[in-house]
Amino acid sequence: MTNDELQGLVEEISQTQFHMTFNHQATFNKKLRSTGGRYLLHTHNIEINPRYYEELGIQELIGIVKHELCHYHLHLLGKGYKHRDHDFKQLLKEVDAPRFCSTLQSVENKRQTAQLVYECSKCRQHYTRKRRVNIDRYVCGKCRGKLVLVNNK
Repeated sequence: MTNDELQGLVEEISQTQFHMTFNHQATFNKKLRSTGGRYLLHTHNIEINPRYYEELGIQELIGIVKHELCHYHLHLLGKGYKHRDHDFKQLLKEVDAPRFCSTLQSVENKRQTAQLVYECSKCRQHYTRKRRVNIDRYVCGKCRGKLVLVNNK
């Protein structure tokens, strides 16, 4: 899908679901990593993470577009456009937009990386870390005891 096709999709969803026009730019942004899309307050543009379309398909993309359009239209109307606002939650329900986007499989695989488990030699407190900890320099946060590497999960 190109940026022009995305622009057309966003304009169509805005007209059919919200009964309002979308007068700004909608583009794909490959630099987005931890979110499906974002609404930019100053320019009123919408940026979408293309990996969500590539990995999860058109339905996920439509959900993300609806979510971002909720931010867009509420902000332009001067209503509560933030995630915690009642107006935002209510509009999400009306247009059947997701509150959060699904987790990408590529991101989920990265979360399952090897984890290091450290244990305090005094109080037996466990610490799970992704990166190695210098056990000569750091101590237990509870009792100041010496840390020991237990295993790599």
